[in-house]
Amino acid sequence: MNDLQNQLELISPSEYLARELKSTVKHEYVGGVVYAMSGARNRHNLIATNIIGVLFGLLRGHRCRVYNSDTKVRIQLPTHSRFYYPDAQVVCQGNPESDVYQDSPSLVVEVLSTSTRRVDSGEKREGYLTIPSLGLYLMVEQEQPIVVAYRRTEEGFVREIFEGREAVIPIPELKLALPLAEIYGRVEFGPDPEDVEEEG
Repeated sequence: MNDLQNQLELISPSEYLARELKSTVKHEYVGGVVYAMSGARNRHNLIATNIIGVLFGLLRGHRCRVYNSDTKVRIQLPTHSRFYYPDAQVVCQGNPESDVYQDSPSLVVEVLSTSTRRVDSGEKREGYLTIPSLGLYLMVEQEQPIVVAYRRTEEGFVREIFEGREAVIPIPELKLALPLAEIYGRVEFGPDPEDVEEEG
């Protein structure tokens, strides 16, 4: 075990869940280690809210439900467990309402930013794609209307790219489609504030 690992306080999933109920800051959990989540910028929140609103409307009367970023996803891997807070998820086989996480999302959405891109497209993507119920993982760009999708097929997950406000993401498993025009409704594109700060 290296020095960094010695400094980390490893806790169990049950300890993490108990602490998270009392915490004023959200944390994600990976194999015993907790990571505090930073606040998001307005553009990120607008896009995430658009997605939640569109999915809520499309799923009205449907057995599946959409959840926002206050609901965790639990990923159970052979060697450890993880808990993430995706920006949106659609669940058709839900956990009990008393739970604070879901185990079986059909759709997971993360809105990318400079600070989260590496984790969202690497560690989280790898974790999400192990969930047996997952049919589609969407990574939504903030700086331009582009969505990268990982869709489950008989041969495994396939990467797709949807670009431009006129593009539409088909989700046949849920019998709906997600237009980029609505994902990016009222979003004004310009330089990413994080990139501007880094250049300065």
